[in-house]
Amino acid sequence: MCICTYVTCCIAVGGSLCQAVEVPVDESDAATCLVPAGSYLLGDAFEEGYPFDAEGPQHTVELDAFDIDATPVTNAQFARFVEATGHVTDAETAGSSAVFHLAVAAERHHVIGRSPSAPWWLLVAGADWRHPFGPLSDLDELADHPVVHVSWYDAAAYARWAGRALPGEWQWEAAARGGLTGARYAWGDELTPGGHWMCNIWQGTFPSRNTRDDGWLATSPVRSYPANGLGLYDVAGNVWEWCADRFETRAPAASSTGAPLLPIAQPERRVTRGGSYLCHESYCNRYRVAARTGNTPDSTMGNCGFRTVGPRTEAPGDR
Repeated sequence: MCICTYVTCCIAVGGSLCQAVEVPVDESDAATCLVPAGSYLLGDAFEEGYPFDAEGPQHTVELDAFDIDATPVTNAQFARFVEATGHVTDAETAGSSAVFHLAVAAERHHVIGRSPSAPWWLLVAGADWRHPFGPLSDLDELADHPVVHVSWYDAAAYARWAGRALPGEWQWEAAARGGLTGARYAWGDELTPGGHWMCNIWQGTFPSRNTRDDGWLATSPVRSYPANGLGLYDVAGNVWEWCADRFETRAPAASSTGAPLLPIAQPERRVTRGGSYLCHESYCNRYRVAARTGNTPDSTMGNCGFRTVGPRTEAPGDR
């Protein structure tokens, strides 16, 4: 069940947005969903994950109740944070960020590099959260899309400002499962039940041709697809989501308390979950709910955002 609440500090900020951004304010995008306390069976039940991602074996975690944002943080929400704090993102400081090659909105001289291991990623000068596809793009009609080109540090700064936190990895997966145990996806075991797309991922031939059967080349507005059983949207596809934990590739023990795994093999990386609009079964089927990967905390790109969590807040009638 989704409990609609609001991030109180967002309400308290008030006022108009930064004129340079020109994104309308809509406080209704701050809804959160309650994840009840309990035991959660997490991990890959189908042995479909990449062995080096350590999605298995399945393991049980005990979690206290918490609330989690119903959607990834949107451009409108992030704009309010920037207006209130003057925060400058890592991409803005660096002067460039990674943009998918078919989505670039820039002059040729703005493209200053290409990833040798993933040549569909271009390093574009002037790409940042305000200019998600490059310096010739803006946030016009993107207020309700997830914010992108934010590093783990940027996401953590937003969470602190909001009086919240980035989700622990097991919190994220427990919430994303939406009450389903052992399911492949957040909605069940079939990718397109009844022929309907349930998330924003790649269709066609990656990385050269996207048929856009789901309607999108890049990000989609949050809530474009059905919510899971707890009321969360976009826990598969659209954008990767930063989690609080360091990325650990050793398989978890059969039982876990939900604390960060030790020893930490790769302390320079942080967990990302959920997949993105670029995921495709031919190379990255990480839109499965157990899927996980990691990235360096200063990395920024056009397909990674975040959502936040907080402790459970009692609602009237809870006692």
